[in-house]
Amino acid sequence: MSLTPTVRVSLLFFAIALASLAVADIAITTANPWRDLGRFFMGLATPDFFSTDSLGTAILRTVAFAFTGVALGSLSGFILALVYRFRLVRTLCAFIRAIHELFWALIFLQFFGFHPLTGVLAIAIPYAGIFAKVYSEILDEADPEPRRLLPLGTGVISAFLYARIPDCWDQIRTYTAYRLECGLRSSAILGFVGLPTIGFYLESSFSQSHYSEAGALLILFYVLIATMPWWLRPKLLPLYVGAAPFFLGDGLPIVWGNVTRFFTEDIVPSPIRNDEGLSGLAAWFSDLMVNEALPGIWNTVILTQIALVFTGLLALLAFPLISQHFGGPVRRASGNLFLVIARSTPEYILAYILLQLWGPSMLPAVVALALHNGGIIGHLIGRQSSGIKLRADASHGVNRYAFELVPRVYRSFLAFLFYRWEIIMRETAILGILGIATLGFYIDSAIQEIRFDRAMVLILITALLNIGIDALSRYIRRKLALQTMPTC
Repeated sequence: MSLTPTVRVSLLFFAIALASLAVADIAITTANPWRDLGRFFMGLATPDFFSTDSLGTAILRTVAFAFTGVALGSLSGFILALVYRFRLVRTLCAFIRAIHELFWALIFLQFFGFHPLTGVLAIAIPYAGIFAKVYSEILDEADPEPRRLLPLGTGVISAFLYARIPDCWDQIRTYTAYRLECGLRSSAILGFVGLPTIGFYLESSFSQSHYSEAGALLILFYVLIATMPWWLRPKLLPLYVGAAPFFLGDGLPIVWGNVTRFFTEDIVPSPIRNDEGLSGLAAWFSDLMVNEALPGIWNTVILTQIALVFTGLLALLAFPLISQHFGGPVRRASGNLFLVIARSTPEYILAYILLQLWGPSMLPAVVALALHNGGIIGHLIGRQSSGIKLRADASHGVNRYAFELVPRVYRSFLAFLFYRWEIIMRETAILGILGIATLGFYIDSAIQEIRFDRAMVLILITALLNIGIDALSRYIRRKLALQTMPTC
C-alpha cells in the first residue's frame, strides 16, 4: 500500500526528530527535581497576592507595553501592507519579524538603556513585519466586486476606504486582537532582560524561592489573558491605547551619543576598527563561525526539530479535550482550562521555570515549546473537529478518534504545525539566553562581553535561519496543498 504525501512527510519529520534525540542533551540534572516541582505546584496552589505591592504594578506595566507596542506595530504594519507588493518591502518585513522581541530588546538596551522606548520598539518592530504580511494577505483576498461598482472617477483613497476596508474589517480586527494577546506574552518576557514587566518580578521570585509569590504572578497573568473577551471592548480600545504610554514607567534620559557610537563603532567588526585588513577580518569571521555560529546553528536546528514533532504529538493528543465529540461539559471545561494555561504561558517563562526545577539541558526547552505550541494547535484543531458532523452510527472512543476525526483534521493539523515551525525556531534561538547552547546563548554571551560586533553577526545569522525555515515551510505547505489561518 502506497503512503500519501502527507504521511510520508510526517514520517520523515518523525525520523529526523528521532535522529535529533540521539544527539541532543536531554537530561535532568537537579538533585531532587520532584521535590522542587512539588514546591512549585504548592506555590500555585497557595498564591500570595499580598506578598508585595509590585504585583499590580507588574500587570499594569505588562499591559501598557503590550498596548503601546502592538498599536505602533499594527499602524506601521498597515502602512507597509499597502506597499507589500514591492520586493524590498517584503524583504525588510521578513527580516525584522525573523528577529525575536528579546533580541531586539537586547539591541536597544545597549544605547537606550532601561528606557520604556526599549520595550516598546522591541515589540513594535517585529510585530510591524508580522502585521504587514498578514494585513496584505487579508487585503489581497478582499472581494473585488465592490470596487467595480464604484462610480467612475472615484479617488484611490476613497475606493480603498469604502470598498476594500469594510469587506475585510472583521478579519483585520480579529487578527489584531489575537496579536494583542501575543503582545501580552511578549511584554511579559521582556522583564527577563530587566524591563519592569511581569517577567522581571517572576524571575526575582524564583531566584529567592518565593514560589507563592511566583504562583500569584502566574495566576494573575492567566486571568488577564482569559478575561480579554470581557475587558477588551472595541469601544474602550482608544482609551486603552491613549492611556498606555503614561503607565510605561520612567527611565534614564537617552544619551544620543551612545546611539551614534553603537552604529558607527560598536557593531563594526573589530578587525575593521583596528585596521587589520582583510586577512584579520577573515580570521575573525572564521573564528566566529567555527566556535559560535555553527555550534549554535546545530543546537538550534536539533532542538527545533525535536520540539516540532513533540508539539505535533501533544496537539493530536490534546484536541479531544475540547472536542464536542468526546466527553461531557465538565471534561471539556477542564480540558479547555489546560489548553488555556498551556497556550497562555510564554515558552520563555515556562522554560525558565523548568530549568530551575530540572537543571540545564534541552529537556526544559522541548517541554516548554511543545506545551505552548501544542496547546495552541490543539485548541484550533479541537475547535475545528467540533464542527464535523458524524453519522448517527459512528464509532466511539479510540475508533472515533483514530478513524473518524484524525483523518479529517490531519491536513489542517499539518498546516498549523508547519506554520508554527518558523515560530518554534525563533523561540528555540532565544531560549539560549537561559543557558541552552542555541544561537541565543552565544548572542547573549557576546553582549555580556561587550562584543557587539559578534552579537550582531549572530543575530543576522539567526534571522537568515528563520527566513530559510519560513521559506521551506511555505514550500512544503504549497506542495502538499495545505491551507491555514493567520490566527495560528
